[in-house]
Amino acid sequence: MDGKRRHWTPTHKVPIKKLDTFTWRIPQEYKPGMRVPGVVFADDELLEKMKTDRTLEQCANVAHLPGIYKHAITLPDGHEGYGFPIGGVAATDFDEGVLSPGGVGYDINCGVRLLTTNLTEHDLRPKLADLTNTIFKNVPCGLGSRRKDFIIKMDELDRLVTEGVSWLVEQGMGWKEDAEHCEEKGSMESANPDKVSNTAKKRGTTQIGTLGSGNHFLEIQKVDKIYNPTVAKAFGINNVGQITVMIHCGSRGYGHQICSDYLRIMERAVDKYKISLPDRELACSPGNTKEAGDYFQAMSCAVNYAFVNRQAITYWVRQGFEQVFRQPAETFNLQLVYDVAHNIAKIEEHDIEGKRKKVWTHRKGATRAFPPNSPEIPSDYRDFGQPVIIPGSMGSSSWLLVGTKKSMEVSFGSTAHGAGRMMSRSAAKRKFWGGDIKRALEKRGIIVRAASAVVLAEEADPAYKNVDKVVDVSNKLGIATHVVRLLPMAVVKG
Repeated sequence: MDGKRRHWTPTHKVPIKKLDTFTWRIPQEYKPGMRVPGVVFADDELLEKMKTDRTLEQCANVAHLPGIYKHAITLPDGHEGYGFPIGGVAATDFDEGVLSPGGVGYDINCGVRLLTTNLTEHDLRPKLADLTNTIFKNVPCGLGSRRKDFIIKMDELDRLVTEGVSWLVEQGMGWKEDAEHCEEKGSMESANPDKVSNTAKKRGTTQIGTLGSGNHFLEIQKVDKIYNPTVAKAFGINNVGQITVMIHCGSRGYGHQICSDYLRIMERAVDKYKISLPDRELACSPGNTKEAGDYFQAMSCAVNYAFVNRQAITYWVRQGFEQVFRQPAETFNLQLVYDVAHNIAKIEEHDIEGKRKKVWTHRKGATRAFPPNSPEIPSDYRDFGQPVIIPGSMGSSSWLLVGTKKSMEVSFGSTAHGAGRMMSRSAAKRKFWGGDIKRALEKRGIIVRAASAVVLAEEADPAYKNVDKVVDVSNKLGIATHVVRLLPMAVVKG
């Protein structure tokens, strides 16, 4: 259970039928045991990439889960993952369905938050290199990174993962409105640290406020285009050229260990409850069992840990602005637009076949995209819909979208979470050199600071799908629609 993907060579084609321009269907008859069909949202080009690995096969496998409703979903950024495809969504009945850690992933609540400023590109450009260097120094990044002057004690960790962002704000590391602009207000109430192993806790004490490695990043960006001025203004964005900051990271070793611990428990539960699955990576337990309840409470701790992790990084980003400009962070209006999770399981209610059903919603590499008037989103956004943040690959655009009613109808209130990989990290390292990637970005005026040259090769833009295409599918389907396009000015990588 180390999360490594086994080598797979397609031996047959998964049958898939085009329903409309961006909707494809894997028939329920494809495999014995499928309880619902698979549905893929993609254009022709994105679908072709999915055919080269296990993405479509995994979508069909998810359709076997007991209690699954409507269809197993793969979003336009979909690619092979552990158990579920990344970009996978499934809703299972709360009473008769199952809960599967593979539908959340190892990096529990890997997510992204966006900060606005009142600065313009013209204001920032002379200070950009200094600010990037300062943030790179303030925010530890890279494998096993830690900030040596900020260590959480074990008893503090339990409070942190129970209370979430509000705990850190009480420590003076945030503004009181920050928690209001987080999904779940920065804390899932179901968190119970008693369900978390000591091994996970030990890993969690040193990594709060760190980016980690892989595709995690911190970017200083500028507004490139505004597509919906009314919604953009509600989210705090008023002008092209306005500076924003995006933070993308997750629950670090704490969440990874929780996933590892419970996958072993769920593997035993599959035998105990006599669940038939096409892939052991979908290990699960009925939602009304102790195994599922314990996992959900532990997962909620990791969700809260990740919210706090991004909050601590926000604090040090604000400090960076203060250090470089020698003015209080409030001067620059460094407000949090929103913080969204994209590896998470939730207890939600959805309309299914004319009835309101309570479900376990699995989002694995998927962003919640709730519509206007949803009580779950901040009151100041309720007239407009939930902010949806979709980061791009290194050096490419990122997007701010807004959730819609259509998402509730077709995707359980979900849309894509990012660009999605085109090639594996090992393949990218064979093809690209980190130094070349850095020089190419800097020729475009993008400052790059990274913990290693290797991660720059792994995260090279060509290793990912075109995020604009992914977002275009979401926009044209109507499950989350264009608000603002953002371009990077500086990138900090792990």
